[in-house]
Amino acid sequence: MSTISEPTSTSTNPAVAATSFKAARPNKRRGGVEKKDHWAWGILAWAVGLLFVAPVLWMVLTSFHSEVDAATNPPSVFAPLTLDAYRNFFGVTSGSEPWPPLLNSLTASVVSTILVLVLAIPAAYALSIKPVKKWTDVLFFFLSTKFLPIVAGLLPLFLIANELRLLDNINTLIILYTSMNLPIAVWMMRSFLAEVPVEMLEAAALDGAGLITLLRRVVAPVALPGIAATALICFIFSWNELLLARTLTSLVAGTAPSFLTGFATSQGLFLAQVCAAAFVVSLPVLAAGFAAQDKLVQGLSLGAVK
Repeated sequence: MSTISEPTSTSTNPAVAATSFKAARPNKRRGGVEKKDHWAWGILAWAVGLLFVAPVLWMVLTSFHSEVDAATNPPSVFAPLTLDAYRNFFGVTSGSEPWPPLLNSLTASVVSTILVLVLAIPAAYALSIKPVKKWTDVLFFFLSTKFLPIVAGLLPLFLIANELRLLDNINTLIILYTSMNLPIAVWMMRSFLAEVPVEMLEAAALDGAGLITLLRRVVAPVALPGIAATALICFIFSWNELLLARTLTSLVAGTAPSFLTGFATSQGLFLAQVCAAAFVVSLPVLAAGFAAQDKLVQGLSLGAVK
């Protein structure tokens, strides 16, 4: 006589059944909380972003207002729009040409950035891939050059430039901008070059590649995002620099930031003109950042995740 075994069921044990039901049931409450947190963080991010962008948008809007409407208190948001401030900036009504200062800023920023990269990449290579002796002391020396404020060394720089007859000379700004940005570029490039695989360098060295070939064909393509990020930051620092340009230049080698300060006078209204000039002067930096945004994000994230 065969014995028929009864199937075991969890329904006979209420505790086991409740546990199985809880394990099988999705946690809708937890998912709802996570979804709410996701929306909350998204709204917070948009609020912070708009908080930073709002002054720029207000500057652009003010630049299209007349001087009388721009100076009203409280500000007149829906005032009539006009291009008088831009006509004044580009010399249509004022007679002052902005192109020489803009060209001087572009020349000083681009040339100094190229020189910084030419000097910083081999230095970073020596401090990261082929470390020299006491490389930490070298990095500290580069960093210590930024401890002294620029205004503290302004008088010696003025006296030296005056003695060498280099006042109001664009080459003076190129040299100073290069020395100003070089420590930052070395620190940044060292962290970027530290991510280059050593195996690639060893394989290239076995194939007979020299130092220049190694830097140009192996290191540069791999560290291209980092190079782009470093170049953009150096370009921004050089383009926005005002103190040296205001002190060491005048009419011939004046830059765009120093030209912009000429619109702020003690006579008459100038708010709309300053906003228009600031917006035009900011366009090259915005265009460079927008063009290199992918490389910039990749470069700034290099070394963040090991």
